[in-house]
Amino acid sequence: MTGPTMIEDYALLGDLHSAALVHRAGSIDWLCLPRFDSPACFAALLSDESAGHWTVAPVSGGAATSRRYRGDTLVLESEWRTPEGTVRVSDCMPPRGDAADVVRVVEGLSGRVRMRSTLRLRMNYGHIVPWVRRTDGGIEAVAGPDAAWLDTPVELHGRDMSTVAEFDVAAGERVPFVLTYQLSHLPRPDRIDAAEALRRTEDFWTGWIGDCRYDGRWSEAVRRSLITLKALTYAPTGGILAAATTSLPEEFGGSRNWDYRFCWLRDATFTLQALLGTGYVQEARAWREWLVRAIAGDPDKLQIMYGLDGRRRIPETEIPWLPGYRDSNPVRVGNAAADQLQLDVWGEVLDGLHLAREAGMESSDTAWDVQRALLDFLEGNWAEPDNGLWEMRGPRRHFVHSKVMAWAGVDRAVHTVEAHGLDGPVDQWRRLRRRMHTEICRNGFDSDRGTFTQFYGSKGLDASLLLLPRVGFLPWSDERIRGTVTAVERTLLDGGFVMRYDPEADGGVDGLRGSEGAFLACSFWYADALAGTGQSERAQAMFERLLALRNDVGLLSEEYDTRLRCQLGNTPQAFSMVGLINTARQLTGTHTATSASRRQQRLHG
Repeated sequence: MTGPTMIEDYALLGDLHSAALVHRAGSIDWLCLPRFDSPACFAALLSDESAGHWTVAPVSGGAATSRRYRGDTLVLESEWRTPEGTVRVSDCMPPRGDAADVVRVVEGLSGRVRMRSTLRLRMNYGHIVPWVRRTDGGIEAVAGPDAAWLDTPVELHGRDMSTVAEFDVAAGERVPFVLTYQLSHLPRPDRIDAAEALRRTEDFWTGWIGDCRYDGRWSEAVRRSLITLKALTYAPTGGILAAATTSLPEEFGGSRNWDYRFCWLRDATFTLQALLGTGYVQEARAWREWLVRAIAGDPDKLQIMYGLDGRRRIPETEIPWLPGYRDSNPVRVGNAAADQLQLDVWGEVLDGLHLAREAGMESSDTAWDVQRALLDFLEGNWAEPDNGLWEMRGPRRHFVHSKVMAWAGVDRAVHTVEAHGLDGPVDQWRRLRRRMHTEICRNGFDSDRGTFTQFYGSKGLDASLLLLPRVGFLPWSDERIRGTVTAVERTLLDGGFVMRYDPEADGGVDGLRGSEGAFLACSFWYADALAGTGQSERAQAMFERLLALRNDVGLLSEEYDTRLRCQLGNTPQAFSMVGLINTARQLTGTHTATSASRRQQRLHG
């Protein structure tokens, strides 16, 4: 990594178990092994080169002249055009076998270029220097539970606690490097052939994306978003994590830095919509099954997020030896928000399971039993204050979005009994649904300003209010919804993109210092709202502006700084990529209305 870096400087590699971030200058600056949520062995992203990286680039240095993914795959090709010639580095993480591999192949395209590989392994988030010894064809590095091997035909040297190779590559020549990871108590895995690994990786992704059913105007962007979403899937369980990184800041130099390498229940419905709507039923089924396993148990112990395997304990700690990305600290591992009460999660889970059933995915008695238990909890607790969708670390409040999602959970239960004949106290649920709707409209709507509010009695707004019609609470044609969309435009637009909420409103609702950027998922919701209120040209223009925020290889992080004009937050962000997919589907007419949307005029017209 050389000089100042931007979040959009990074491309993604992945093998459905873990992921690596590759900088434009040819440096892998983030990699956790053996899983997404394991300690990083390359952590330069949150520090500098001393925290671990692997750079393969011309000795002359500098960013690649160009880079791209090889078609619809996760094989990254970076090219440098130098005075001496042109060279390409092809990077991938092949489909996981017995061990994790990172493959890098240097190929001369013209002339003769002097190259350098610098491998600096630092285990436990940059904290531990491994013991390194030479092997036949490379090196072996061991530190505690971790072991890694680097294989290459070029000569390796130790330099400044790193493993370095310098070599020339001429036109037509290829020089492979393979880094393999395994737990140190297990035997060394079999060596793999780099060229074959590149072919297998390309074949896997090409075959997978071949099932995509979306062929609308924004096909390229949707396919890349789907590949990214798949890359954020933990294959052994089907869980989809929120992002590949931890502690990339929402404000440079600030403390709003969180670990997103976990699975959020709030993403369930949006993700299922994206997967089912583009033909990926198998992935949707795996996500649904992960969801059912994760939430099984006492419904009042439901968490907002879980580990990749469904584990509940993800305690939050700080890593003091890492200064953080651009000195944004603390660097956090784990996430204390897992212990919060967010009532919307019950509704989102019920909505997601309902969506799967409506899509024809086979269900089980267990799934309905779980839903019944969740409904029992909602009935007794929906009127309580909570921490809200955005994981507020201030006082609990009666957030309108949380109440509406609780309503949506009950609404889906009513429909399930009516349409699918499952057993349940449907009359009781109908009365509860009616009572909830009445209270929310009475306490969560400011008639003087003509808008729903962030929470009961609030003077602030929340972008999540744009979701009310999407879950069927009120139709887009309702004046209260139109007034809310107008109020969001007037209050939460920043440089043309949407903030989640105003952190300073109501005396600082989130209990945190500092500010944040425009939230990209909310900006996609705004495009949906424009389309829903009949402003199709403005909706498409907004969507095109959002597409322009992607980096050169099609990735989006969590937020966007409209003043510095750069991405913020953890990357790549599943919520942003899912928002892109669903908005593209809506704007091209492939997004079918939910059953709730079709019924909303009857219920509330």
